[in-house]
Amino acid sequence: MKLLVVAVGKARGGPEARLVQDYAGRLRWPLEVREVEERRPLPSADRTAREGRLLLDAVPAGAHVVALDGGGRTLSSEAFAAHLGRVRDGGARSVAFLIGGADGHDAAVLERADLTLSLGAMTWPHMLVRPMLAEQLYRAQSILDGHPYHRG
Repeated sequence: MKLLVVAVGKARGGPEARLVQDYAGRLRWPLEVREVEERRPLPSADRTAREGRLLLDAVPAGAHVVALDGGGRTLSSEAFAAHLGRVRDGGARSVAFLIGGADGHDAAVLERADLTLSLGAMTWPHMLVRPMLAEQLYRAQSILDGHPYHRG
């Protein structure tokens, strides 16, 4: 199963990008990060719609889609691992995690999502969401494998 993170905005290196790469290197599932960006000055609603289209265009055909959104479901690490295990065992070839821009996701993204996931009630910078998600993906793998990392 391949993992794809599609995120609005450019990371431009830095410690957050290094953390993502660190966790990606620990995963057995290949993890790719694709960045999309709308540079034209657009009104907020138009920008959100355009970002939504860019995100959805990057999703591979048949992928299981997880939209990260503050209004989504909060899952424990164990429940997230179980969800990924069911997706994997159900034969999904890829899982696409979508991280929106500053104004959130367009309705089309949320409608397409198989799961809308929140990382909690607090607001997180978009660049920090990437390594947080990568860590949880590694943790999920560890839980599914019965590895002691999760207990630490």
